[in-house]
Amino acid sequence: MNASGLRKGYLDWLRGVAVLVMIQAHLVDSWTRVPDRDSYEFFYAMILGGFGAPLFLFLAGVAVPLSAGSKFRRSGDVAVAGAAVARRGLEIFALAFLFRVQAWILGWGSPRSLLKVDILNIMGPSIALAALLWRSVRTLRARVALFAVTTVATACATPIVRSLDLVKKLPEPIEAYIRPVPGLSNFVFLPWVGFVFAGALVGLVLDAVDTIAHERRANVIMAIAGVAVALLAYEASFLPSPYSASSFWTTSPAFFLMRVGILTAAIPAAYLWTYRPGGDTKWSPLRQLGRTSLFIYWIHVEMIYGLISLDLHRGLSWGQVWIAYALFTFFMLLCSIGKEKLIATLPAWQPWDRLLRRGAQG
Repeated sequence: MNASGLRKGYLDWLRGVAVLVMIQAHLVDSWTRVPDRDSYEFFYAMILGGFGAPLFLFLAGVAVPLSAGSKFRRSGDVAVAGAAVARRGLEIFALAFLFRVQAWILGWGSPRSLLKVDILNIMGPSIALAALLWRSVRTLRARVALFAVTTVATACATPIVRSLDLVKKLPEPIEAYIRPVPGLSNFVFLPWVGFVFAGALVGLVLDAVDTIAHERRANVIMAIAGVAVALLAYEASFLPSPYSASSFWTTSPAFFLMRVGILTAAIPAAYLWTYRPGGDTKWSPLRQLGRTSLFIYWIHVEMIYGLISLDLHRGLSWGQVWIAYALFTFFMLLCSIGKEKLIATLPAWQPWDRLLRRGAQG
């Protein structure tokens, strides 16, 4: 059996975990009252929430070789396969601006908010770039080497590039893609593009497996490698920094590689859980959320940060926040199920739904 040709449900499951973390990060950030924001609980909740975006970008990177490899096996043309995935990245980039227009209209915000750089603004071009890198070389070994080098190079270049005077002189809408600009940058290319490259490296391994046994063995290797990278990066974080200006939480290569290791190890954990006895035959709310992750992202941000929940902004105690989180997540699950049922009955909307699904899967 060709394992690379099968849909990998454990990636949907892990994408569902990313949805849970994303909702938690946004809801806790928006709805927790001011006195509770100084607590250790809030601090650690935000650290956990900080893994949502890297996981989404990482999984988007995993999907690049899987999708490109599938298209290549059908067409036999590397250039065509790579270009198709690159176009998907550009579609996501276009969706990023559509999302900003929606937020501007619903939130009565400043026109400047239309230029804000959010995760889709980074994810789309990063997918396109990863697809172009994939098609630039033809062997598995060369692709593995290329993505390994670009991942490490991105991490190491981040503190240097962000501090360049040349970057500071760029127009703000462009600078906001390279280094954080207050009010314009939620994400920047460095180091976030590196998570897509790291995911693509893992995707190459998964695309190369040709049997279920090989896929199982690949996941064991990824578990060992992920834990090793995370531990080595953690130890390296205590060494003196070679950079004159670097922050552990934002630009440190050690912190970046630590997260990459954890994310890599999360894939075999998802594999183990999904393919436990009877696990792959049961309906999973996490796989449901994972299949519609871009849709959930699209609707939940305005619900949590927008005018619709204005009375809840910084208004809930710590206990109330977690009750609200459970109820809101259940509501998002209902929206996900309802959306799929509705689309199934409305053929005219199915092309739009396919675009959202492609975006969610990177």
